[in-house]
Amino acid sequence: MNRFEIFNETSEKIDTKELKKLLDYALKYKKIEDAEFNVIFVDNKTIKNINKEYRGIDKETDVISFALEDNEEIKFEFGRLLGDIYISVPKMKAQAKEYGHSEKREMAFLTIHGLLHLLGYDHMTKKDEEVMFKEQELILDGYGIKR
Repeated sequence: MNRFEIFNETSEKIDTKELKKLLDYALKYKKIEDAEFNVIFVDNKTIKNINKEYRGIDKETDVISFALEDNEEIKFEFGRLLGDIYISVPKMKAQAKEYGHSEKREMAFLTIHGLLHLLGYDHMTKKDEEVMFKEQELILDGYGIKR
């Protein structure tokens, strides 16, 4: 059984019920079982500090994932401890407006993007980016969140 928690560290309202359904769908789609992770919604100041401390980039970003399975020194006796996904709520809202779609779609996109990073996907090369972004769209479309 998969276990995940959603934490909202902002004063903004987040539809966690819908987000849980999306994550359940995505995990089932990816055939992931017995995994644990967190999704944490934060403000721009917090994500900027995280981005600066862990990536050396002194600016806000939309989503940051800390994938524990990337570290081969960390071993677990049972299940998979995937890590944490941090999402900036103000950045999410601004991007939804900028891209001309709903906040629900942007939140879903960033969440699935972060989850795929936890599962080992990245977009460091053009080919990897194509694979990851195709997978994101398949999950979002399958769940019913279209562009």
